[in-house]
Amino acid sequence: MITKRERTLIQQLRLKKNRFSARQFVVEGKKSILEFVDAGYAVSAIYATEPFDLPKAKQISASEMARISHFKNASSILAVFSIPEESRIPEQGRILVLDKITDPGNLGTLIRLADWYGIDHILCSLTTVDCYNPKVVQASMGSLSRVSCHYQDLTTYLAKDNRPSYGAFLKGVSIYSTEFPSNALLVLGNESNGISDEIKAHLGHSITIPRRSTSGPESLNVAIAGGIIMGELCR
Repeated sequence: MITKRERTLIQQLRLKKNRFSARQFVVEGKKSILEFVDAGYAVSAIYATEPFDLPKAKQISASEMARISHFKNASSILAVFSIPEESRIPEQGRILVLDKITDPGNLGTLIRLADWYGIDHILCSLTTVDCYNPKVVQASMGSLSRVSCHYQDLTTYLAKDNRPSYGAFLKGVSIYSTEFPSNALLVLGNESNGISDEIKAHLGHSITIPRRSTSGPESLNVAIAGGIIMGELCR
């Protein structure tokens, strides 16, 4: 049985302000939970509707799980993890930079793509959705356990970082004719408005995915575009 205090805490972690005051977040689903455990994240509590062989696991009923789950269709396993201390942004290597990404599904997918391509750090604007948002965690499918997300004022950071920076636009140099260095910043913009003007001023290169169709969509979803560009960046 889950206590009222435990239930209240988990429900409160739906909100960003409560996640950061408690320094905790929720992960649902066996596979994702095991990936966070394997990555060394500190487990505060685990709840399961079936036997689960991990320390701190407490078996609860399906109705209790439905009350604490952050989703309409509850998983059979839910865990509360501690938010780790933020690591340092490396001065070398490839960094994915995200300007005002507001859709949790897009951020989660971009985290998963970064993990696939071996990009270990993502720099997010202060207006980008929180990476510990339940929908982001779910969409990342465990990749958040291996990819560090940093939140900073991008104009300040870009002004001092000496790596070549590449911004994704509808018009620019084709990614297929661009020679990406091993040290680079890839900047992706907001789903509706693209990269903001204040960020454009700090970018060294404008790149694009060439459109072959003359009657197709005007643009690509930011996560789809990010996957295509990261494939070239890390080729």
